Amino acid sequence: MSFLTAEWRKLAFANYEVDPAVLKPYLPYGTELDLWQGHCYASLIGFMFKNTRLLGIKVPFHINFEEVNLRFYVRRFEDGAWKRGVVFVKEIVPLPALTFVANTLYNEKYETRPMRHRWDETDTDLTVEYRWKIKSGWQSFRVTTGRELTEMIPGSETEFITEHYWGYAEVNPSLTNEYQVTHPKWKKYEVLDYKIKADFAELYGNDFVFLNHQQPRSVMLAEGSAITIESKRVLRAPSLTAN
Repeated sequence: MSFLTAEWRKLAFANYEVDPAVLKPYLPYGTELDLWQGHCYASLIGFMFKNTRLLGIKVPFHINFEEVNLRFYVRRFEDGAWKRGVVFVKEIVPLPALTFVANTLYNEKYETRPMRHRWDETDTDLTVEYRWKIKSGWQSFRVTTGRELTEMIPGSETEFITEHYWGYAEVNPSLTNEYQVTHPKWKKYEVLDYKIKADFAELYGNDFVFLNHQQPRSVMLAEGSAITIESKRVLRAPSLTAN
């Protein structure tokens, strides 16, 4: 049985090109940075969890909720093939029980904050906005798109960003938690406009203050789908102790 099943819906991505040196200190054991055509990315993402079940059970008041996270892209070579995955710098959710479970069982970096969202549709466009509150006040990520869904183009930046199916979280310098995320290939909307109001230093630390002054290389909105998160596996560094 999957550890968690849900739907991820209306995923807004703001993709920033970053110096690999910024992210290397955050790499878990056993992974390396995954680049697209030589470009290294970190993505600010907002989306909705819907119809969430933990070990097949719906937990009251924890079924539909927002998440906003900052993640970057990694890969791991195993059994003759590359596993393409993500590492989260931080994930913000509105419910403390979610933070406790994710941080305790998966060693992720969840944080609980007040959150809101809105989805507004007209005959011609769709506006999706995610908001979260920190000490300095409410911050937000809003995307306006057309209504038509289109396929991801094979080999495109959009496909690269969305086609990562493994999660990695550092336990310590020689231990990493690995888990699989499953979902079909997503479709996307055409982005017409966007607005980001975020203090990246306050959210993610001084290593990411430069994002306050940098425009994203791309912004996209994916429709999303049903997903599963599978049980974790622990990766261990070979012992350095001589026999």
